[in-house]
Amino acid sequence: MVTSRGGSSSSSSFGISSSCCKIFPVKPSSPSSFTILRLFVLLIVFIFIFNFYSRSILEDEENLNLRLPDSVSQQQLSSEKLWETPFSDGLHPCVHPTSRYQAIQGGDNNHYITVRSNGGLNQMRTGIADMVAVSRMMNATLVIPELDKRSFWQDKSIFSDIFDEDHFIDSLKGDVRIIKKLPTELVSVPRARKHFTSWGGLGYYEEMTKLWVDYQVIHVAKSDSRLANNDLPIDIQRLRCRALYHALRFSPSIETLGKKLIERLRSHGGSGRYISLHLRYEKDMLAFSGCTYGLSDAESQELSLLRENTNHWKVKKINSTEQRIAGLCPLTPKEVGIFLEALGYPPSTAIYIAAGEIYGGKTHLSDLTSRFPNLLFKEMIASEEELKIYSNHASQTAALDYMISLESDVFIPTHSGNMARAVEGHRRFLGHRKTITPDRKGLVEIFDKLESGQLKEGVSLQHHVQHLHQTRQGGPRKRESAPDGIKGRARYKAEESFYQNPYPECICASKKTTKIT
Repeated sequence: MVTSRGGSSSSSSFGISSSCCKIFPVKPSSPSSFTILRLFVLLIVFIFIFNFYSRSILEDEENLNLRLPDSVSQQQLSSEKLWETPFSDGLHPCVHPTSRYQAIQGGDNNHYITVRSNGGLNQMRTGIADMVAVSRMMNATLVIPELDKRSFWQDKSIFSDIFDEDHFIDSLKGDVRIIKKLPTELVSVPRARKHFTSWGGLGYYEEMTKLWVDYQVIHVAKSDSRLANNDLPIDIQRLRCRALYHALRFSPSIETLGKKLIERLRSHGGSGRYISLHLRYEKDMLAFSGCTYGLSDAESQELSLLRENTNHWKVKKINSTEQRIAGLCPLTPKEVGIFLEALGYPPSTAIYIAAGEIYGGKTHLSDLTSRFPNLLFKEMIASEEELKIYSNHASQTAALDYMISLESDVFIPTHSGNMARAVEGHRRFLGHRKTITPDRKGLVEIFDKLESGQLKEGVSLQHHVQHLHQTRQGGPRKRESAPDGIKGRARYKAEESFYQNPYPECICASKKTTKIT
């Protein structure tokens, strides 16, 4: 019992009473005792809160451990995104003919097309695939094409040196009759020599069948870009895909060595992953494009003379600065190093250089190797003996580069040439494998800001570069048409190449797949 403060039996507020005991007066607490008691209560509250949150934190960690292996850190999770294949939502290759397509009948065909392919390896490959489709449309027998021996590379290879000739003939036997040589009795007969129009459609080639009235043999002097990218029957488009992706298999010797080199690259460095960098910094590329940024006056003059002395390069006077600002120049080795670093790839990344001889050699490459020392060339992963038979055969070595690039974890071309487009399209066809296409025009603005000091390397640079390339990773999308405002035949050249993106004709969606635009 506690009495009023003024009563004779008053006690402190901390007095204790009991119904079974007498009430004893308690002496008032001293200030120090009161403080200690308050601290004691606060300590108990603190311990309770600490235990509560500690248990919550431990539970969160346990849940995270259930979701992730012990070896996977947040840094590793971030690293995984660098190698992830874009989400393709169930899209898959589809090259089978429709029910309306009719296989060719057996027996001889008295109309023949001979072809002289032009350009480098991939220009010839896509041109040959076009000629298969043209032969089908014109109801002709195709004679195995002659390869270009007069281009910059001076490669004397014949068809069977690069491609599996028998496989090519056999795999297309239901589509087009193909023979190795023109019949002897037709070798000396007059031929219609034609430069078929660029980007021709079905109507054009139906018109060309009138040539059969006067000729048994048509000779096609140039094979590249002879077919339109769009507005062709779906069965013709799928035939082009069957020809390029199935029939034009490389020769057994190239296939065998190519697979060995891919295995060696995967075992290099322990990660099992590699980037294939199509570093278009070769002498012919720089001379043809007129791009001399970062080169010495002597080097610029050398490239200018090469361009002037190469007869089939029509444009002789090129403003290098304008080319670069417009995004028409290949990235330099220095720019590639900055780009890869800004994307987030670590210095230890294995990078295969899918290219010919780099202009300026180690002098120019040092700007890239200083950031990414793990650069690999075919000469580093193949023996001298293995490469001996490919000496002076640029198209055959380009075939090795093609195979390695096709199977790489990430493919990055530094310029949109024939190989870049062909590999990108093939990787899309095989499941939209990761292909990072640099926005060269946008990157030039960023690089120039770095050069002037308006931007510094680090988080800000990474943000700019990564944001610029969010949608340039090789994910599914339909083939792009020509930009608005381009009219006439110029629009055909401005369209995205069929072989760069064969969707939707050769890439199909399952019934549950989200519609791709």
